[in-house]
Amino acid sequence: MLNKLLFKQVDNTSLVVFRVFFGLLICLEGFGAIFTGWVKRTFIDPDFTFTFIGFEWLQPLPGYGMYFYFSLMGICGFFVMLGYKYRWSMGFFTILWTCAYLMQKTSYNNHYYLLILLCVFMWIVPAHHYLSIDAKKNPKIRKIHMPNWVLIIFILQLFIVYTYASIAKMYPDWISGDVTSNLMAGRRNLPIVGEFLQQKWIHYTLTYVGIGFDLLVVPGLLWKRTRIFFFICSIIFHLFNSFVLHIGIFPYMSLALCIFFFKPETIRSIFLKNKPLYQGNEVILPPFRNIAVPIFTIYFIFQILLPLRHWTFKDDVLWTEEGHRLSWRMMLRSKTGYVQLKVVDQKTGNISYVNPATYITPKQAQRVAVKPDMLWQFVQFLKKEYAQKGTEVKIYAEGRVRVNNHPYQKLFDPNINLAAEKWSHFSHHDWILPFESKYKSIPTTSKK
Repeated sequence: MLNKLLFKQVDNTSLVVFRVFFGLLICLEGFGAIFTGWVKRTFIDPDFTFTFIGFEWLQPLPGYGMYFYFSLMGICGFFVMLGYKYRWSMGFFTILWTCAYLMQKTSYNNHYYLLILLCVFMWIVPAHHYLSIDAKKNPKIRKIHMPNWVLIIFILQLFIVYTYASIAKMYPDWISGDVTSNLMAGRRNLPIVGEFLQQKWIHYTLTYVGIGFDLLVVPGLLWKRTRIFFFICSIIFHLFNSFVLHIGIFPYMSLALCIFFFKPETIRSIFLKNKPLYQGNEVILPPFRNIAVPIFTIYFIFQILLPLRHWTFKDDVLWTEEGHRLSWRMMLRSKTGYVQLKVVDQKTGNISYVNPATYITPKQAQRVAVKPDMLWQFVQFLKKEYAQKGTEVKIYAEGRVRVNNHPYQKLFDPNINLAAEKWSHFSHHDWILPFESKYKSIPTTSKK
C-alpha cells in the first residue's frame, strides 16, 4: 500500500513547469539582491556580521566578493531554469544560498529558510527529465512521468508551513488587530493605497483573513470543488503581500507551488501543449526506497516538532525570541527599543558607556536592542575588542523594549555581566527578564 502511494508513476508536467518558474525566481533572487542594494547593505557595508551562533566561521567574502557570490547564484538559477547540468546547478545554488542564510541574520526571514528546504527538494527530484538541455543531450533520461512521492513532499511541506503560520497568529495581539495596525502604519507612505490601509476595518479584515487563509489554503487547493476559489484567493493574497509588504520573490514562489495541486491535464493545456500526457499506473520501486522512506519520515517528524520547541523555553517567545527562528512565525509582532552597554574595566573599575550604533549599522543596532541573541553576540564582539587593547571588561546592558502595543519594559537584566555569559541553544537565559503582558488575565508564561 505504501509502495503504491509513494512510487506509483504520475505525469511530471507540474514538476517540469515548476522547475522553470523556480529557476527563474532563484535567478532573479541572486541578481536582484545585487541590483536592489541588498547585498551591499547586508554583507559589504557592515564591519561586523551577525551569523547564526555556531557559524561564526562563515563570513562574507572580502571587498566586493559577495557580488561575485550572488552572481554565481543567479547563474545557477538560470541553468536550473534551462535544465542544464541540473544536479550540479541546483546543488551549488543550494549550498551557496544556505551559507548566505547562515552567515547573516540581521535580515532574517522565514521565507529564506523555506527556500533552503525547497532547494533541497528540487536537488533530489527528477525535475530535469523533460524540457531541459540535459534531456535533449541525453535522451536516456527523458521521461514524462515521476514517482508520486514528489507531489507528496511538496504538498506536505506547504501544509506544515501554512498551518503553523495560522496557529501562531492565534494570540491576543494578533486577534485584537494590533499587529496588522502596526504593520500597516509603516505602509502609510505607499502611493495610492497608503492612506486606505490605515482604516480600522482593513486591519481587522487582514487579521482574520491571515488566520483563515493560512489554515485553509492547502486543504482548499486539494479539494477539487474549492480549488479554483482558493487559487484566486492565493493570487490576491500573495500579490497583496508583494506590493504592500515587499518580501521579494516569495509571493511568486508560493503561487508557482500551486501548480502541484492541479491536474496534469490542466497544467499541460496551459504551458506544455505538445508534451505527451502520461496515462499509466506503473509502480516502480527504486533500490534506495528502504533508506529513503525512513529518511523522509524522520524529516517530516522533525518539521512538525521543530516549530513547537519554543514551548520548552520559559516565558513568551515573542519577547525572548527563544525558539522563534525556523518555526514559521511570520510577521507576528513588531519590536522597538533602545540599549546602551555599560563597560566596566575589571582592573581599574572605570566605567564607560557604548552605543552599539557606533560600531554597527543602524539596522543592526535596531536588532541588537530587541533580540537577545544578537545582543549577546555584540557583547562578545565588544569584549574581544577591549581584550585586544589589553583591557578585561565586564559588560552590562541597560535599555527598554516594546513588543506590539505593550508598555516599554526591561528585556535584559542590567545586573548581569553578559560578557561572562555562555549561549545555549536549548535552555532559557536568565538574564532575559520576564515579560509583563498588558492582558492581566493571561499568564506571562504564555508561548503564543
